[in-house]
Amino acid sequence: MSAEERAERKTQGLKDKKAALNNGELAGLEGDKDLQFLLNGGELTKVKSESWQKKRFFRLHEDCETVWHKSSRLFKKENTFSINDIDSVRHGRESEGLQKYIMDSLEECCFSIIFKGKRKNLDLVANSPEEAKQWVTGLEKIITHMDNLNSQQKSEHWIISCMRKADKNGDNMMTLSELKHFMRQINTEVDDTYAAMLFEKCDTSKSGTLEGEEIKQFYELLTSRQEINEIYGKYAQTDGLMSADDLLNFLRTEQRESVTLEDAERLIEKYEPNLTAKLNTLLTKDGFLRCLTHTEGCILNPAHKQVYQDMSRPLSHYFISSSHNTYLMEDQLKGPSSTEAYIRALLKGCRCVELDIWDGPNGEPLIYHGHTLTSKVLFRDVIKAIRDYAFKASEYPVILSLENHCSMEQQKLMAHYMVSILGSALLTQPLGNEMPTALPSPQELKGRILVKGKRLNKLDAVFNNNNVTVEADTVSEEDEAAEVKGNEQKPKSEKSKIRLAKELSDLVIYCKSVHFSTFENSKEKHSFYEMSSFKESKAKQLAENAATAFIRHNMEKLSRIYPAGSRTDSSNYNPVPMWNAGCQIVALNFQTPCKQMDVNQGRFLPNGKCGYVLKPEFMRNPDFNFDPNNLSVGPWLKKTTLHIMVISAQQLPKLNKDKPKSIVDPFVKVEIFGVPGDRASEQTHHINNNGFNPMWNKRYKFTVNVPELAIVRFLVMDYDTASANDFIGQYTLPLTSMQMGYRHVPLLTERGDVIPSAGLFVHVMLVDA
Repeated sequence: MSAEERAERKTQGLKDKKAALNNGELAGLEGDKDLQFLLNGGELTKVKSESWQKKRFFRLHEDCETVWHKSSRLFKKENTFSINDIDSVRHGRESEGLQKYIMDSLEECCFSIIFKGKRKNLDLVANSPEEAKQWVTGLEKIITHMDNLNSQQKSEHWIISCMRKADKNGDNMMTLSELKHFMRQINTEVDDTYAAMLFEKCDTSKSGTLEGEEIKQFYELLTSRQEINEIYGKYAQTDGLMSADDLLNFLRTEQRESVTLEDAERLIEKYEPNLTAKLNTLLTKDGFLRCLTHTEGCILNPAHKQVYQDMSRPLSHYFISSSHNTYLMEDQLKGPSSTEAYIRALLKGCRCVELDIWDGPNGEPLIYHGHTLTSKVLFRDVIKAIRDYAFKASEYPVILSLENHCSMEQQKLMAHYMVSILGSALLTQPLGNEMPTALPSPQELKGRILVKGKRLNKLDAVFNNNNVTVEADTVSEEDEAAEVKGNEQKPKSEKSKIRLAKELSDLVIYCKSVHFSTFENSKEKHSFYEMSSFKESKAKQLAENAATAFIRHNMEKLSRIYPAGSRTDSSNYNPVPMWNAGCQIVALNFQTPCKQMDVNQGRFLPNGKCGYVLKPEFMRNPDFNFDPNNLSVGPWLKKTTLHIMVISAQQLPKLNKDKPKSIVDPFVKVEIFGVPGDRASEQTHHINNNGFNPMWNKRYKFTVNVPELAIVRFLVMDYDTASANDFIGQYTLPLTSMQMGYRHVPLLTERGDVIPSAGLFVHVMLVDA
């Protein structure tokens, strides 16, 4: 290496070090030893299989948001992934790959990086337990800091990152060509004349490049938000700034918040970046924007981010977040089965998971989709994953919905695994010392795992030592595998009767599966702990033709709804009519991103995302006769006019990153889901070539009759004349959890992950009709 090359490398090294310091400060980790460890990097063993385990050098890039590692591929000498793409980091042999291919003794050296979306986990082994711990701690610190930035800070972070990418030679200066490249990077197309005018305006030194203060001026010009300027200008009545009184006026008038002067002062203290202004209890425009883009300014009521509902009612009084075919990562014909699918569902707050169990070789029960080509996973491995992840996202009970196709011997082994692996978390006896008369509450069942399945006798047997056993048909009425056309399944009439093992039967306490014939029959013959499963078509028919009876049935008993077996692509039905009929366990394919899953995620967004949402009182109180399809006067009828103004969007993601010149043409659709009379949607026009700061200023009005069952979805799409419009982002929430006034709406990907820096700005007003 020549002296010139060495000097250039040294200069670049100093630039990188300076960039790392700046970015460390931006990430809130300036001088952190774990951050320094990641920036230095180290060798890790990447594990793909028993034979493919290779050493690779990994390190955090100077931008503090990209992890870089060497690749052995001829044309791909380096690989990178963004910190924003990481869902979580798990220490130990927590993934299927590490459990399968790495010995127990290396447990403490292992960790896995779990990505959002479809990207496969990255399984890694460090040289020592200390190094593994430092990698995990460092990555978690950065992820946490990124997550905790408000949307304004995320926006700044993102724009600065785009600027660095546009600065091709890393000289911290910006030429006109780099400025044009940067504009495309942030998803906005400007004509050459406008770009040149903008450049000239900021290039006060007339040097032909922007640097230092000039770049700062360009950034301020670019990020200035006309709509915020107007709102701020209207309420900043104290020498052009906002006093605590001015802010209080804004919060009460526009945001319809019941706040005091002390609350306004607290917000200034919390969000004002200018020290002089803060000392004088004044809010600058920057402080106001921060205030609007943080939790308090979000469309979701901050009080609903925690568990705020009464959790002491019987289980049947709650909607319960529920998954179907939980073991599948993809479709139900040939998709892979995995413990990872259970982990992901549980971490999303799912509280009812499904296990399809079949006899496996060597006497070991397996979970997979019967009569199909889906891969298989060991029952005991699934139970271990459930034990480890059941209560990480929510402390409220988890229901294991068993679809049991096993022989007596393997059923006994299933019972043994559940008892030995789940331990005291598994509910094996009714609560209390005497026969209950109603289902217990989520509060009483905190940290407990319930089994749903067939039972040989009545629950009373637990208290009177009645050990009578009967023959039971293990192919349950929800065996949707039997509905897939072209399989080898026997017709229903020829189903063989298989004896149910007492050991398995005894684990079914509050969720005994029974066949449904009529509501009258259920009322007369079935106890509160006996529940039925309904195929979507049957449930839809009952919800349309006998909604009041269905709601009444669901006041005391649980109902599980599942998709038709003909949905071989694991698509989903609309869950809303089932919720309108009071059904609690409305099971969807969590692995399939779609509108129905967005609505499901929106339904369970409030109440701390704990997986349980209390039904409205008119669906719990037998004195009421609510019919969602034929609205009469009652406590449910609270006719409301919902005014929504779609103002603007910020930093929408590029959809086609392979084509630098591809810019989105966004439009916004607002959809209302609820009782049939409340369903509605409206959409804005599209805006050409602007995903950075498109503005619509469009007002829409919706009439909502039953607000307690209404769900609102904001959908952002990329308009396309030649083909279907592409999904950009969405956010869905119950109407009763929406805040009024000027609100920022975060945007989520198709798989429900937050898109950093992107969002909508809207105005919401609810008026009693």
